Amino acid sequence: MKTENSFNEVAGRKNFGPDHALVTTPQPCVMIATWDADHTPDVMMAAWAGQYDFKQIVVSMSNHKTTKNLERTNAFTVSFADARTVAESDYFGLVSGNKVADKVAKVGFSVTPSPNVDAPIINEYPLSLECKVLSWSDGILVGEVVNMSADESILTDGKVDLAKLQPIVFDAAAMSYRVIGEEVGKAWGAGKKFAE
Repeated sequence: MKTENSFNEVAGRKNFGPDHALVTTPQPCVMIATWDADHTPDVMMAAWAGQYDFKQIVVSMSNHKTTKNLERTNAFTVSFADARTVAESDYFGLVSGNKVADKVAKVGFSVTPSPNVDAPIINEYPLSLECKVLSWSDGILVGEVVNMSADESILTDGKVDLAKLQPIVFDAAAMSYRVIGEEVGKAWGAGKKFAE
């Protein structure tokens, strides 16, 4: 039955309509880091991000101090918030870099300049992507990944191990962060039983 919100309800289900915050949840909690004009590191949390192509990442974000830095440097790093950094990562999303001069120092984190792009790597995040800006328009940032680096502590057999990283995701339904859970199947393998 058509409602005043202009969508047809699906029978037998709770219908939320198109304006509910739970459009595509969970979302990865990625930390976008840039340099300020005076070379102070700036970082913000972005929950609307994903892989765009094999070597590209896309982030949807409005205008921030970070976006001004991006326009100046054409570079940024992306790190992944994890279970160990929930409070710090949430703070980076709560407080504007326009109001707090050095959010990174405020939480006791440190940085290393990226050797590949003009942006800081936040040392306390064990997985980082070094990116150059490919495009920035209408709130959509597309970056090319120049390098991915990982701390040895999150590797198993030379590969990133999500069980060790414990990345968090944003749960819009509960307004909370959740840790990515256990492995439940192999990609390009679990469905093979239907292909035989």
